[in-house]
Amino acid sequence: MSGARYIRWFEELGMDDVPTVGGKNASLGEMYCELAPLGVALPNGFAITAEAFREALTEAGAWDELHSLLDGLDKTDVRALAAAGRRAREIVYAAGLTAPMREEIVAAYRRLVDQYGEDLSVAVRSSATAEDLPTASFAGQHDTYLNVHGEEMLIDAVKRCNASLFTDRAISYRLDQGFDHFKVALSACVMKMVRADLAASGVIFSIDTETGFSDSVFITGAYGLGENVVQGAVDPDEYYVHKPTFRKGHRAVLRRVLGDKQIKMVYAPGRTREPVVNKPTPKADRRRFCITDAEVLTLADYAIKIEDHYSIRAGTLRPMDIEWAKDGLDGKLYIVQARPETVASQRSGTELEEYVLKGTGEVMATGRAVGTKIGTGTLRVVSDAAHLPDFKPGEILVSDTTSPDWEPVMKTAAAIVTNRGGRTCHAAIVARELGIPAVVGAEHATERLRTGEDATVSCGEGDIGRVYRGTVPYEIERTDLSALESPATHIMLNLGNPEIAFKTSFLPNDGVGLARMEFIINEYIKVHPMALLHLDRVEEESDRQRIAAMVETYDKPADFFVERLSEGVGTIAGAFYPKPVVVRLSDFKSNEYAALLGGRWFEPVEANPMIGFRGASRYIHDSFREAFALECAAMKRVREEMGLANLRLMVPFCRRVEEADRVLEVMAENGLKRGENGLEIYVMCEIPNNVIMIDEFAKRFDGFSIGSNDLTQLTLGVDRDSEMVAFDFDERDPGMYEMLRLAVEGAQRNGRHSGICGQAPSDYPEVAQFLVRLGIDSMSLNPDSVLKTMSAVLEIEREQGRDPRAKAAE
Repeated sequence: MSGARYIRWFEELGMDDVPTVGGKNASLGEMYCELAPLGVALPNGFAITAEAFREALTEAGAWDELHSLLDGLDKTDVRALAAAGRRAREIVYAAGLTAPMREEIVAAYRRLVDQYGEDLSVAVRSSATAEDLPTASFAGQHDTYLNVHGEEMLIDAVKRCNASLFTDRAISYRLDQGFDHFKVALSACVMKMVRADLAASGVIFSIDTETGFSDSVFITGAYGLGENVVQGAVDPDEYYVHKPTFRKGHRAVLRRVLGDKQIKMVYAPGRTREPVVNKPTPKADRRRFCITDAEVLTLADYAIKIEDHYSIRAGTLRPMDIEWAKDGLDGKLYIVQARPETVASQRSGTELEEYVLKGTGEVMATGRAVGTKIGTGTLRVVSDAAHLPDFKPGEILVSDTTSPDWEPVMKTAAAIVTNRGGRTCHAAIVARELGIPAVVGAEHATERLRTGEDATVSCGEGDIGRVYRGTVPYEIERTDLSALESPATHIMLNLGNPEIAFKTSFLPNDGVGLARMEFIINEYIKVHPMALLHLDRVEEESDRQRIAAMVETYDKPADFFVERLSEGVGTIAGAFYPKPVVVRLSDFKSNEYAALLGGRWFEPVEANPMIGFRGASRYIHDSFREAFALECAAMKRVREEMGLANLRLMVPFCRRVEEADRVLEVMAENGLKRGENGLEIYVMCEIPNNVIMIDEFAKRFDGFSIGSNDLTQLTLGVDRDSEMVAFDFDERDPGMYEMLRLAVEGAQRNGRHSGICGQAPSDYPEVAQFLVRLGIDSMSLNPDSVLKTMSAVLEIEREQGRDPRAKAAE
């Protein structure tokens, strides 16, 4: 629109225009010009300049009264803040727009109508000249108006956006960030509405928001317009995509979590005062994901391109916070906003901070953990904004959800708990920025938690956040990673829980030496694999109904097992990529398998399951071979579809050489042939026969991982499940030291990798010392013992004259 004084179209804007049109508009213009040619879709629109905002207030003579309201304002006085904000908004709204401004806005709107058609609706959004900075997002501080139709409704929405520069939360936020109220101006954004009311929308982060893990794209979504996701009114679907393998051409969702998506925001019928309304989401829609895998991958592609562009501009990695919407009319996905992520990306990479509970208590509520911290305080249930003045600093805020108006109070909270919301909702974003723990999506928390009770909010235990009754003691452990040396002996991790994989990857490590498949099956599948393959053999009707409900959205029940298992293992492999991740194939005992849903119809009753039907013997047995094929399919999917070729496989409890041959044959038949596509297969060294016949096992496997628990049990003849003989179970027995020596030297003699993944090195430094002196290649440790054991290993290597930097030169 050449010659316009107050209007700038997206095609005319870039990031250098922040002083003129604010961060949101500048970013939209930058993407419209630079990223749309690369395939990133954006709706068209225009900015009303900050000059228009300032000139309107000058024409109205508004500055003096605004100064008298805001200069010297004490933001801790909630009532004074509310009164000042309310009057400031009245002043700005009343100032309105000059006639020339109105003319230019209407002319630009008509041009959009010409482009998109007479039924055009627009979004009017606020873009402040100090927002979307790398260290201060200003997210949610100012107002947005959706489904705006016609010239008069548009002019009114622009005036309301201008007034929102002085919302209570924006005033408070600027004071916290050190911004002068009168050096910040408002530029309204007018853009074509994406008809997400007929489809879905959500938020993307190009970094994991809880841990700062930068190799994942984190996507959330729900049906309808995006405000519900942003404000935390719904529990959205969540998806992760692994960036390094995506860049290499692999197209697979790394992990997904189905959200409840209770309500959806849609256009209000007719021309009402409220242009959008919320209505319940149909149950059938709630039980399925709101977008397809192909759409998730398209959004991941957008996010990676956006992050790459802004990182090149900044000269450093610049993770991004992005809003997306799917248009239900044309079926396309659009980006409607992108700004720098301001919390996870600012964390120091040289200090490891861990919050560790040192006790336990009754769990009163659970939800999704935000951050990794722990907080204690007195609970305060706040039902609505009118009760916010009752909140006292240091209390735990409990509410149905939160909105930007609550931020002045949220800043004083020890922790936050909400009934609704996902990890990209308002409460989550604010909690991260404030550095306080929050548990969101904790259903019925406002009913279960009572004002005045002491509680502990823990986000230090993985994806699940817990609210414990009373004050549970905890410690903060800080480690300066920049000062740590890496020993020549590879230090690996024992891990089974995908929820803590991203967080755990920040520990000093050389990969994962033991990823336990059993945890994933127990927590994320819960069903016996044979029950999925042969549901008709499950005789209990209630079990059949439960299983049928779990798999109803899958083409075949077996697909449920393969998808869940591959995503759990893939999350761990992706977290440590490209370092090796050794996944032990399933090692449930028959009694443990029987405990799975539907399991008792497929399992024998054994007197001593510990040395019964387990490990390798199951994989080749007619009663389980079909189930093992599902495991193989899942592992093949991780390596080939997800592209996580760092995954290595390990066969547990392989008693005899002939058994090893048959297992390897079955694996090859199921697409997992040793050596093909670089696949390495290890074997657990946990049976005395593995040690005795190590030269023969070495011909068949690429490495050995000593399972000290079972090897001790079978060497000493002690049932480790029996309390009666527990005193005889000791990994430090001289016979065990001899077994360890024979195993390590046997692997070395055959040029095979030797490692240990049992409990012994984590529990007993002397065992670790013995193994280091033998020259074992790696130790796989529990995360809580890594730093302690690393120090011990370094000390032993120095005594031996080994250079701790030798590993770096390999």
